[in-house]
Amino acid sequence: MTFDWRRAVVFMHRWLGIAGCTLFVAWFASGIVMMYARMPELSPTERQARLPPLDLAHATSGLARLVRESGRDAPDRIVVGMLFGRPVYRLISGRQTSVVFADDGARLEPLTPEQALVAAREFAPEHAATVRYDGRLAEPDQWAFEHLAALPMHRVALGDADDSSVYVSERTGEIVIETTASSRRLAYAGAILHWLYWTPFRRHGVVWTQSIIWLSGAGVVTCLLGLVWGVYTGLKSPYRGWMRWHHGVGLVFGGVSLAWVFSGLLSMDPWGLSSDGAPTSAQRVAFAGDRVRALNDLDARWDDVRRHAPRDSTIVKEIEITWFRGAPQFSVNGRPMRAVDRDDLMAVARAAMPDAAVTDAAWLDDYDSYYYDRQRRAALPVMRVRYDDPARTWLYIDAQRGTVLRKEDRVSRVDRWLYHGLHSWDFPFLYRRRPLWDILLILLSLGGISSAVTALVPAWRRLRRHARRLYS
Repeated sequence: MTFDWRRAVVFMHRWLGIAGCTLFVAWFASGIVMMYARMPELSPTERQARLPPLDLAHATSGLARLVRESGRDAPDRIVVGMLFGRPVYRLISGRQTSVVFADDGARLEPLTPEQALVAAREFAPEHAATVRYDGRLAEPDQWAFEHLAALPMHRVALGDADDSSVYVSERTGEIVIETTASSRRLAYAGAILHWLYWTPFRRHGVVWTQSIIWLSGAGVVTCLLGLVWGVYTGLKSPYRGWMRWHHGVGLVFGGVSLAWVFSGLLSMDPWGLSSDGAPTSAQRVAFAGDRVRALNDLDARWDDVRRHAPRDSTIVKEIEITWFRGAPQFSVNGRPMRAVDRDDLMAVARAAMPDAAVTDAAWLDDYDSYYYDRQRRAALPVMRVRYDDPARTWLYIDAQRGTVLRKEDRVSRVDRWLYHGLHSWDFPFLYRRRPLWDILLILLSLGGISSAVTALVPAWRRLRRHARRLYS
C-alpha cells in the first residue's frame, strides 16, 4: 500500500480545522476590536492631568541623604510628586520603588484601605462622595496582569455612571490602573479573547504560555495544509456548497491568515531568540555616569531647580530626576529643563560600546521603522547611533535627557518585521496612512473570519454524522 500524501493533507487539514475553526473566528474578530481598544489603562495624559500641583516649598528634606539611607548609590530615577497633600520622593530602580516624604524624610508605610480611599478621592475629586473600597489584591485580577510590579494593590470603585474603578499601589500610593464598564467590555471582546487572557488561565503562566504556543503552532500547520491543498486543486474547486465557499475564500485569504497566526506564534518567543529592546546594564551605566559624584551635586542642583521651576505659566505637577555623565538632569511635567549637549551624547555613545566603532549617527525628530509609537508617546527627538559590532547594534538615545531608550540588533530587527510587520501590518508606508490601514486590516480580518465560518457548518455536520455512527 503506497502512501498518498493528498489524503494525509486533506485528513489533517480537515480535523485540525474542525478543532480550531471557532478559535480562528475568535482571533480574527477580536483582532478588529484590538485595533481600537486593548486592556484598560490609565493613559499618561489623563494621569498627568489628574496630578495635584507640586508643593515645592515643602520639598526640602535632603535628597542625597535620603538616597544614601535607602542603601543605594543612586536610583535609576527619582520622581518628585504629591501624596496625601505632602511632597514625596519616589526612588525607582528597575521594578523596585521606595517612597519617602520630602518634607520630613519619613518612609511611606504600606497603604491602608482608608488611605487608598484618600488617594482615590485625590485622583477623582468629582467622585469623592461616592467612592467605596472594593478590596485588596495580593494576586492580580483580570486587569492587573500588566502591572505585577505594583502589587499588592487596593481596588477602589468610584461610584460613577460608568462603574469606574481605580487600582492604588499599596507600596507607592500611585494610581496604577483605571477601568470603566465600557473599557472592560471592549477588553473582553478584544484583548482577553485574542490572548485567551482569562484570569484563572493566565495565573498559571507556564501553562498559559505553552497553550498559546501549541495552539498557534497547530494554527500554522492548519493554514499551511489548507494552502497546499488549495494550490494543488487549483481555482476550479472540487467541492460544492459551504466547502466550495471555504475553498475559494481560503485561496484568497489563506496567506494572510498564515502570516497572522505565524507572527502570533512568534510573539510568544517559542525558541528564545527575540530581544526585548532593553539596553544592557553596562550601556545604561555608561550614560548615567558616576552616580556617587552625581549624589554629591544633587542637593545643590535640587535647590536651584526648586527656586527656578516655572510657577506662573506652568503648574508644576511632577519633577523627574535622571542622570547623565554623573550629573542630575531634571524634567518638569515630562519636559527636560535643559537639553544635553550633542557632543556629549556622541562621546557617551562611543563609551557605551567601547569595542565597536560608530558607523552612523543620526538626529531623529520623528520615528523610524524600529523606534516608533502609534500613540506618539515615546520620546522625541532621539539620536540613533549604529555600531559595527557583530550584532550590528543600534542605540536610540533620548536627545534631551541623555538616557538610552532602546537597543536594536540584527535579530531584533528581523523579529520586528516577522512579528509586528506581519501581525499588525505596521509598515511605515501603511500605518501612517489612516484610515487606509484600518480599511485594509478590517477587510483582511473579515476575509479570515469568512474562511473560518465557511468551515463551521461542514464541521458541525461531519461531527454529527460521526456521533450518530458512534452511538447507533
